[in-house]
Amino acid sequence: MAEFAPELNHDYLLRRTTRMLGFDSTAYFPEWQKSARRTFRQLLGAEPQPVPLDLHMIQTIQYPDYQEIIFTFRSEQHADVPAHLLIPIGVTSPTPTMIVLQGHTTGMHISLGRAIYPGDEADLDGDRDFGLQAVRQGMCALVLELRCFGQRHTQRPHPVGHNTTCYHDAMVALLLGRTLAGERVWDISRAIDSLAHFPQVDSQRIGIMGNSGGGLISYYAAAMEPRIAACMPSCAICTYADSIGSVYHCADNYLPGVMQYFDMQDVAGLIAPRPLVIVSGLTDDLFPIAASRTACQEIAQIYQTIGKAGDFAHVVGPEGHRFYADLAWPVFRRITGW
Repeated sequence: MAEFAPELNHDYLLRRTTRMLGFDSTAYFPEWQKSARRTFRQLLGAEPQPVPLDLHMIQTIQYPDYQEIIFTFRSEQHADVPAHLLIPIGVTSPTPTMIVLQGHTTGMHISLGRAIYPGDEADLDGDRDFGLQAVRQGMCALVLELRCFGQRHTQRPHPVGHNTTCYHDAMVALLLGRTLAGERVWDISRAIDSLAHFPQVDSQRIGIMGNSGGGLISYYAAAMEPRIAACMPSCAICTYADSIGSVYHCADNYLPGVMQYFDMQDVAGLIAPRPLVIVSGLTDDLFPIAASRTACQEIAQIYQTIGKAGDFAHVVGPEGHRFYADLAWPVFRRITGW
């Protein structure tokens, strides 16, 4: 029988990738990590040029449980980022701070617990009000908008019915030798620069979290940014072959050539030895649980190899593609001690 469908060839190749820089338990860890991080940086694409932060304070709002400071900063030329810093009432000294990221929702207002558009209530029901959760944990929270989502959505005309949130900009990034994931990781580094302007933030205890696309960027950002002290990605970590290689995903999830060097679990070696809590959904159809468990078993081996087994945990919730606050936060607090 003739084999015409392109996925037949791709499926064959996905199972035979080389992982030339996959984690090697026999290698000297600092040297492997240095080499692997350099290559992963290249895979994320060309870095933007630094520009002045140009931080602008817009408004401060008082709520019963927290203060909300609304501001913008400049990530690169013609790329401003809206952000909200939530500070629990009573905080007077440097406090642990979580950078919180939404994925393919309608925007960062979900992290603030605010339903604006149709469908937002369902996202909130999936424990995606990350900023408010962090405040309830006694932490500050930096809520910001990722490129192509919410307030930063594309203004380009598009065909009716086409994916409007990320597809075209992800493709243009490739034309420029970049990736949309790499641009978002750059924005996170600039966000950390902005946090230096707020004395309530403990620069030694900056964490990052997100769900789905936000989880993936939190994972990649922690791999590249040493100022991130702990990471909690949700419904985003799996083997490449069994998730974005086999299931339809948005274009912003793809890094050209990554599987020649790494599987997704190898990237955790760029986060180690810092605390890492991975959250999965038992019935998540985008990041299948069997492959997520396989990836997390290898991540556990990385942490065990370097003598940090207690700084990694895999939390599995009983449902699908969402966050599980009641299960995940106690584990995160225990591992980090925050």
